[in-house]
Amino acid sequence: MAIESQGTKIEMGTGSGGAETITAVALGNPTILTSAAHALANGDIVTLSNFGGDDAGDINGRVCIVSHVTTDTFAVNFDSTGKTITDNTDAALATPVTWTEIGEVTDFGGPDGTASEIDTTHLGSTAKEFLMGLPDEGSISLSINWEPSDTGQQAVIAARKARTEKDFKITYSDSSTATFKGYVLGLSSSGAVDGKIDGSITIRITDEVTWA
Repeated sequence: MAIESQGTKIEMGTGSGGAETITAVALGNPTILTSAAHALANGDIVTLSNFGGDDAGDINGRVCIVSHVTTDTFAVNFDSTGKTITDNTDAALATPVTWTEIGEVTDFGGPDGTASEIDTTHLGSTAKEFLMGLPDEGSISLSINWEPSDTGQQAVIAARKARTEKDFKITYSDSSTATFKGYVLGLSSSGAVDGKIDGSITIRITDEVTWA
């Protein structure tokens, strides 16, 4: 079934929110964390800290993507299979990124990444042979109604000026998400007689896109 584009949100990480206390850890891949009545959503980014156990160093300080959210639990993309990791007597924390929506988006394109091809054809081949190379996640482009008072557009302008890598999240109308890091490469505006000011934003993706 097709997903309606209306209602899609595109957000940029602009800070840190209140930490969620972890009261239980279910080891595996993904790792399931318990936090009563937490406020996290699929696609959120959290920094994990204060875990206990012999392998706590493997998870403390790790930045993870949230998925499989229920009222009191959520999963993170960390493989804890066979490890000794505990909630450290309810002292473990998951601190989320706070999101600011980029307002007045009229359309978007991407992520549009591709992977390179590695030619492995040899003299015994009966047809061309290839291996898939490293993926390049490409970029995402946004068209906007130029609105300087919008906090999201202001955040984009600041990120481009500072040349800093930021977290981004697309939340589609069916609540599925795409989360990634990137730089604001391009920002422009244009206008004409008897018209409005339009803008465009180009975000270069710098790591793997996580779908949830």
